[in-house]
Amino acid sequence: MCGIVGYIGNQNSVPILIEGLKRLEYRGYDSAGVASINLGKSDLIKVKGKVSALEEKVKHEQLQGNIGIGHTRWATHGAPNETNAHPHFNSDKTLYLIHNGIIENYSVLKTALISKGYNFNSETDSEVLVHLIDSFIKKGNDLFNSVRYSLNEVEGAYGICVIYSDEPDKIIVAKKGSPLVIGIGDGENYIASDVNALIAYTSQIVYLEDDEIAVVYKDKFQARSISDEEIVKEVHEVKIALEEISKGGYQHYMLKEIMEQPESVRNSMRGRLLYEDGISKLGGLEGFDNRIAYSRRIVISACGTSWHAGLVGEYMLEQYAGIPVEVDYASEFRYRNPVIQPDDTMIFISQSGETADTLAAMKEAKRKGALVLGVCNVVGSSIARESTAGVYIHAGPEIGVASTKAFTSQLVVLSLITLLAARKRNLSLIDGKKIIEEIDSLPDKIARILKINDQIEHIAEKFVDAKNFLYLGRGYNFPVALEGALKLKEISYIHAEGYPAAEMKHGPIALIDENMPTVVIAPKDSVYDKVLSNIEEVKARKGKVIAIANEDDDQIDKLVDHVIKVPQTIRMLMPILTVIPLQLLAYHIAVKKGLNVDQPRNLAKSVTVE
Repeated sequence: MCGIVGYIGNQNSVPILIEGLKRLEYRGYDSAGVASINLGKSDLIKVKGKVSALEEKVKHEQLQGNIGIGHTRWATHGAPNETNAHPHFNSDKTLYLIHNGIIENYSVLKTALISKGYNFNSETDSEVLVHLIDSFIKKGNDLFNSVRYSLNEVEGAYGICVIYSDEPDKIIVAKKGSPLVIGIGDGENYIASDVNALIAYTSQIVYLEDDEIAVVYKDKFQARSISDEEIVKEVHEVKIALEEISKGGYQHYMLKEIMEQPESVRNSMRGRLLYEDGISKLGGLEGFDNRIAYSRRIVISACGTSWHAGLVGEYMLEQYAGIPVEVDYASEFRYRNPVIQPDDTMIFISQSGETADTLAAMKEAKRKGALVLGVCNVVGSSIARESTAGVYIHAGPEIGVASTKAFTSQLVVLSLITLLAARKRNLSLIDGKKIIEEIDSLPDKIARILKINDQIEHIAEKFVDAKNFLYLGRGYNFPVALEGALKLKEISYIHAEGYPAAEMKHGPIALIDENMPTVVIAPKDSVYDKVLSNIEEVKARKGKVIAIANEDDDQIDKLVDHVIKVPQTIRMLMPILTVIPLQLLAYHIAVKKGLNVDQPRNLAKSVTVE
């Protein structure tokens, strides 16, 4: 899986493909390639490594053609090398295919194709598809039907683009479980797995749905179902400025996105706070607010950072709305025959809105009759379209692979959902207004934290050589400990674990020594004294402690080695503040280790395979 770009028109496709692939680099990848058709002749260039290497090779070999496809690969089947890179091709190199997703029955299909005389160059599941399509072409079918017949034999997920030098006026695209969009131009059309690859060229976007296949010409497109029924598609206007996906003068996207959080958090709440009524207004939930408030149970399902946001949401909803809440890994949810009732509400959280496990879990919940809500960032994404109702977090494009501003915006939206449900139930007007005042104050408090970035960088310098970290928190800040540890793991490759602070003595305390730094999240709340006791336990074993504490806390200074102070707020909002120093700490440690924080190894921004 990773990035797909396609072009058909009157221009040379290759520079457009390269530029599109560059805009998809943030998703993470290990190899890249392009294929084009020029005057009925096709050609191909692939490289292991970065798009910049592909660009140099393309210039050297003067590749061109007014129809082309390009791909960045994140290895699933087969090692990251040039042979396994996309595009894949048939034996006479007239047919080229790029593919995101996983073909689950590729082994059976491959065996059948080998028995028919087909030879395979790569270790990938994707190469099976190009030979399968070729086998139908050899039976006398045109390209469209050959692709369609092939996909009827495939089990798994795919987003594909196919070009064929014998039919050089079209690109065939199809989708199932892996995102794919068509960009509409003037006498030229584009294809991509992510709108970000196209916004320099067009704002007119068509979203393909699962089990749809389309023939894209330079001046039109035709969409049909895999069963060959005509489909009328709507063209959407996408409003993303090119500047929004640039670094804006920062060294890395990740730092830019951390620093954008006063504004991204403000955007997440903008127009949604009704102070006089002490309640939130969420347009995407209109007509469902009572159903949510009086649910028998709420289940939150997500993966990675979004799962950590869900854990905070559990604390919020149970404390203020009094609704039982469970939080499930989406990757486990659909495989354990979950007990879901029609009066349950399911909330699915995903930054990209394309997370394969989360999307599959959502479909399972819909089949079982629950109310299905989506909380995501990307407008028009699969989860946004699949959900019954939902809320956009409005964090703006997040390019860095390690999520930062999306996490805090997810927490804001969960606090707004909590406020809505709680006021519908039994939360008083006075308490509702107090929560709104605190939510509204968050951007200014975040800005205050960001002003001590230099102090956090200085602390980070002392721990660059650490091999392990332990993160501790209690209550609302236990999920923050998990998130802080995840950030450090993702971008610095330092082993880190998050734990409830009270659980440290049930095992992890055995690891504590002078070489094991411990980050303790210790705001002044109802368990503050308990957390101080946990700090004493670490210090008694010569452990180094970095504390995240409140600005008015002088007591903690003499107990720890380093302290990072944040403003005070109510308990349910404290994670939005305490997580920001942890984002900066991970960022600075990774940068000082000389690592690429925007494209950490082995990771993809949007995980579109299971």
